[in-house]
Amino acid sequence: MRTWGLRQWGVAAVGTIATLLLLGVPAVLIPNGLFTREIEPTCWSYPVWIATSILAGLVMATYVRGVSAVEETRSDRDGGRSMVGAALAWFAIGCPVCNKLVLLALGTSGAMAWFAPLQPVLAVAGMVFLSWALWSRLRTANSCPVPARVD
Repeated sequence: MRTWGLRQWGVAAVGTIATLLLLGVPAVLIPNGLFTREIEPTCWSYPVWIATSILAGLVMATYVRGVSAVEETRSDRDGGRSMVGAALAWFAIGCPVCNKLVLLALGTSGAMAWFAPLQPVLAVAGMVFLSWALWSRLRTANSCPVPARVD
């Protein structure tokens, strides 16, 4: 990341802000009139939300042209890790009884008894997947740099 230019850091910043909004609005970590939350966020929801957004922004920046010569061959696998990580974080920071998928699968009492205690594990798993994707993308970028383009 030391070799990143303004373009990569700009994408990282925009990606971080977009992820903050994409995760924070439906999880009502950003108060809004579109969604409601029945149960207050846990004390760890905000740090997980911020860390996930930063990691997602950094992963997005690795897809900016010129970061890696092999990015096209590895992007599907790393992109999948990124999506899994973001989805797990979304489930982790969301309200356990406001999530329709969880309610359909477990019901209200199941959401509180089974899903709510599982949310910290989902948070850690989501950040692990995003970190793994970032590490993989950066390792690939460092191992095979693209020569400077002459126009």
